[in-house]
Parts: sequence; structure tokens; C-alpha cells
Amino acid sequence: MKKKVLVVMGLLVCSVTLFAQRTKKVVFVIADGIPADVIESVSTPHMDAIARSGRYLRAYVGGGKGTYSETPTISAVGYNSLLTGTWANKHNVWDNNIDAPDYHYPTIFRLLKDQYPQKKIAVFSSWLDNRTKLVGDGLAETNRIHVDIAADGFEHDTLKFPKSGPVHRMHRIDEHVVDEATQSIRKQAPDLSWIYLEYTDDMGHGYGDSPKFYEAVEMLDKQMGRVWEAIRYRQEKFKEDWMIVITTDHGRSETDGMGHGGQSARQRSTWMITNNPALNTYPDHYIPGVVDIFPTIARFMNITIPQAVNRELDGVPMIGKVSLAEMSVNYFQHKLDITWAPLDPRENGNIKIWISTTNQIKTGGADSYKLMGEVPLRQKHFTVDVKDLPSGFYKVVLESATNTLNRWVVLKEKK
Repeated sequence: MKKKVLVVMGLLVCSVTLFAQRTKKVVFVIADGIPADVIESVSTPHMDAIARSGRYLRAYVGGGKGTYSETPTISAVGYNSLLTGTWANKHNVWDNNIDAPDYHYPTIFRLLKDQYPQKKIAVFSSWLDNRTKLVGDGLAETNRIHVDIAADGFEHDTLKFPKSGPVHRMHRIDEHVVDEATQSIRKQAPDLSWIYLEYTDDMGHGYGDSPKFYEAVEMLDKQMGRVWEAIRYRQEKFKEDWMIVITTDHGRSETDGMGHGGQSARQRSTWMITNNPALNTYPDHYIPGVVDIFPTIARFMNITIPQAVNRELDGVPMIGKVSLAEMSVNYFQHKLDITWAPLDPRENGNIKIWISTTNQIKTGGADSYKLMGEVPLRQKHFTVDVKDLPSGFYKVVLESATNTLNRWVVLKEKK
């Protein structure tokens, strides 16, 4: 009997070890311009199957409405919020022109390459600027990051994708993008891939809330079925642990579904689908934002986030242990009243409160932080006297054992 127990225990240890050794791979998909109410009302059996393996979540874009981090609900702005885990006040992409991204806020691709230069990254996109401007492929400002596998720029190819024909040009381009992505997943298995698809947004702009738009979402679902099939092929044939995250960059206007860019509830309303069944309790209590995808990917792929980057992240990881969320700061009479919400009221431990009055990271410098106190996590609030730190600007960082939150205080005049 003892021998049998030892054999079983040995098999369990081997299984755990084998699972731990599985290579982590991530695909994230941005399907343009689909509000949560549409994805929930249109038939999407393939994405439903992915969600059954993991979760479907309502989400949001647009930063803190009416605050320093309010962010336009515009396509490239949303993409870069996902890529950097920050809102537009930091990453500095305010519209689709992408005039001057602040590369001092690194993308998730950059963090992966800096830590694991041998790992492969891929971009499959109907829009060339996603790779060349947002990821910054080959730019000096991004330390000349190299996108190993790229299939994009098809919007400029009028020979292969003529502007006329029985099938909408952008749908044909998206189909080609998905073909390239699924073939690459099956054969090359890049470690971190971005798939971007545009057709749904074109139909939203052209037809608003209409059968044309809903049909485009159904087409997207079939494409996601092909991507999921390629991922499952890799999972079954190779020792790889894949996570897929499907989301959108903005919602649509309440009036007719054609527009976006503002801060109305429907324009801010988005969603996420993942096959990962091990999400933590954070999205059970709070609506996640597009910025939460960055730290979630980092945790899944065991990417270490440098302290300076971590202090700037606006997102909360949706896997692994998280101690606190929902931070707020209110300035009054030379004081900062800071509040937060513990995720687990039973958790012990302390949090550190750091304050800086500079924003040097914006130009590539380093901010100097002062430790203002260390208090129990369960306390939920702390008031800091900043009379000796007179400034019109404060960065406040809460550091727990498992995650870090930050907020800015921007005063109209120096107090």
C-alpha cells in the first residue's frame, strides 16, 4: 500500500513539474469599436466557448472621467492604453494621428524583450501604425525593439486588396490578417502576439446600430474561432500554456452607434474575453479597464515590472494575488486624504505610502519619492500633511506586498 502511495505521489509531483515547465504564450486581440451591449446581444458561439474556458467581463476605456487621466475613446488611444497599461496623460497618444507617443512608458512588448530578448513578438494588423508608431518597431526611442513576426500594412496594398469588389475591402484585409496570425501561431508560436481587426469599426461608422454592424460582429466571431482552434492545436501538440485576451478599444454613441470619442457611458463601455480560468477577485468587485490587461499579461508571462514602471501603471493585474484597489486622493488644507479598498478583508499586512512632487519620468528622468508612512492594509485610509512639500502637483503611490496603485493630484494653483 505504501509503495502505491509513493508511486501516486511521484506521478503528481511529475505532473506539477511538467505543468510548471510549460512555456507561457499570450495572444491579445483588439476588435475595433464594439460596445458591451452589442457583443452580448449578437450570436458569438466561438467567443462564448472561449469564455466558458475562462471568463467574460464587462470593462471600460476612457480613463478617469472628469479627472486628470480622462482619455478620448478613440482607437489608437485605446490600443496604447492596453500596450502601456497607462492612460493618455502618460502615454501621450490622444488621437489616431499618433503624433508623439511617450516611449518612456514602455509597452508590454518592450518589457518582454528587455527581460527575455530571445522570445518572439508578433503583430498581425490591418493598420501599419500599430507596429511602427505604437510598438515603435526599430525606433531609437524604444531601444530599437524588433518585432520578429509582422503581417501588416495591408491598408496600403491596393493591388492585393482593391478598393472595389463584392466583399468589403476591410473584411478581406481582416480575413488575411487572421490567416497570417493562425498560420504563425500553428507554425512559429510567437510568445506574445497582437491581432488587430478593423472591419467592425468600419461598419459601425458606416451603418451604426444595424444588421450590417451585427453581421460584422458575427464575422469576427468566426475569425476568433479560427484563432482559438490554432491555440488549442498548440496546447494539445506542444508543452505550451496559452492565454488569449479579446477586447475592444471603445464603444459607440448612444444616439445611433456611429460615433465615439467622448465620455458617454456607451462610448466608455467595453468588454474582455479570456480563456484563463484563474482570474482573481478583482474583476468580481470592480469593472476592469483596458489598462488592466498589461499587468495581467506580465504576471502570466513572469515578466518582472521595474519599480519605476510599476509606480506609473494605471492597471491592476487580474491574475495572482492582489491586495488593494479603488484608490482615491483628495487634497485639502495642505493635506492629502488617501483611501483604498482591500480586496480581502481578512488579509493582514501593511502598505507604504510614497509621494513625489515631480514628473521626471515623462522626459526619461527619475522621480524622487518620499516615504510618508506605513499603515495596516485594513485601515483603508491615511491622511498626509504635505505642508513641508508645497507643490501644485503630487504623485501618490500605495505599495502593498502584491500590487501597487498610483494617483495624481493636479492643483490649479500652487498651495
